[in-house]
Amino acid sequence: MSQLTLTYFDFNGGRGEPARLALCLGGISFEDKRFAFPEFAEVRKSTPFGQVPTLHVDGVQITQSDAITRYVGKLAGLYPTDTYQALLCDEVLGAVEDITIKLAATFGLTGDALKDARTAFVAGPLTVYLRWLQSQLQAHGGQYFADNRLTVADLKVFGYVRGLGSGNLDHVPTDVVEQVAPLLNAHMRRVGETPAIAQYYARLAG
Repeated sequence: MSQLTLTYFDFNGGRGEPARLALCLGGISFEDKRFAFPEFAEVRKSTPFGQVPTLHVDGVQITQSDAITRYVGKLAGLYPTDTYQALLCDEVLGAVEDITIKLAATFGLTGDALKDARTAFVAGPLTVYLRWLQSQLQAHGGQYFADNRLTVADLKVFGYVRGLGSGNLDHVPTDVVEQVAPLLNAHMRRVGETPAIAQYYARLAG
């Protein structure tokens, strides 16, 4: 087995979380290299594009969060082998990445500028993407996004929905998912109750 080191911020969420969860679910040994936000200025100097997460595989640095998520998903048996189901999985990964980028564009704003940008984000793009994700979930059986089982697509949506309800995003109502796409909240709770995931967060909290 390759030596794996995943480098990402020291919080539970964001682009690194699906890979962390996949590795945990797969029982795959890896170094969970976390750093505090003030350290990012130094950490980013060692990355190709000044961003994280990165994954070192036997010392070779890999960038791009969805590529990392797919790779560890394959290692953990959480990525479809059927090409069409893999396409459905990738579609969801890409959609969540798109809306993550749109939210990220509001970071760094303050005061009324932040409030206006976040309000527009919630009313516009976020609502569109959440409703689409809910429709995809319904179209594929209502439990999972692809392959009739838990995949990294579910882990990515889980992390994003969990973050929206965390209260850590100013001017994003914590009940926005419940109001716009309640099936995604039910999905988040179901994924979070997966024993290995519940135990993972319990360990971190302890």
